[in-house]
Amino acid sequence: MFLRPRTLREAVEALAAPGVGILAGGTDFFPALGERKPAGAVLDLTAIPELRGIEIGPERIRIGAAASWTEVIRTPLPRAFDALKAAAREVGSVQIQNRATVAGNLCNASPAADGVPPLLALDAEIELLSVRGERRVPLGSFITGNRKTVRAPGEIVTAILVPRTIEGPSSFLKLGARRYLVISIAMVAAILEADTTGRVGQARVAVGSCSPVARRLAQLERDLVGAGLEEVGARVEPRHLDVLSPIDDLRGTAEYRRDAARTLVARALEAAAGGFLQ
Repeated sequence: MFLRPRTLREAVEALAAPGVGILAGGTDFFPALGERKPAGAVLDLTAIPELRGIEIGPERIRIGAAASWTEVIRTPLPRAFDALKAAAREVGSVQIQNRATVAGNLCNASPAADGVPPLLALDAEIELLSVRGERRVPLGSFITGNRKTVRAPGEIVTAILVPRTIEGPSSFLKLGARRYLVISIAMVAAILEADTTGRVGQARVAVGSCSPVARRLAQLERDLVGAGLEEVGARVEPRHLDVLSPIDDLRGTAEYRRDAARTLVARALEAAAGGFLQ
């Protein structure tokens, strides 16, 4: 059975039935099936107006759950979102970017999901809705492990909410076995905000592909406050990456991942600092 509701109420009521699969961009949904047919009803969310678009407000930016990566790239957003735009250009091919949704990337919960580090650095929240009501969950708590989230049965993600708590330049760097269409070995998002003296007033750094879930480097963020913009890369020390837990796999060893992550963090911070010169 194929369901295509026109309103959020219709969607959550349909999703209250057991065994209903959610379809938006379809770039994760269909590959996961392989040669199989869907076991139950399929709920297509693409006809619901409330789930579309990106709204820019003075206090927060709302990314609708059905917004595509191409919309992120094309929408004029503050510099703190440059890292997210860079990550959007790394999500598969242009054809995938046209169809794949930001919310789908988060719900898929891959350790290598390109959208997670930039949104984690932005303190994004996930808005969820069910027949029981609405709730919001910080992205850092939403993804709990490899392919695992706190989204409960009967819930749909309606939006990604980003508070405008940091306004400086940002950067995103990704290391893979080749340049394009690659699952990352390590990736980093960094945002810097300068204080009135031209030094670091606030820093955000998140690392993906080096743990079951992407991680913020909280100690490094604290240690960067007060640093000169020209020295941010040199401030990165091995201890700052202690929160990571990289593994050995076909793409690289844990030791290589940790070393690569340190280099990427330093370069991402330097790139963000360079944004003050533009």
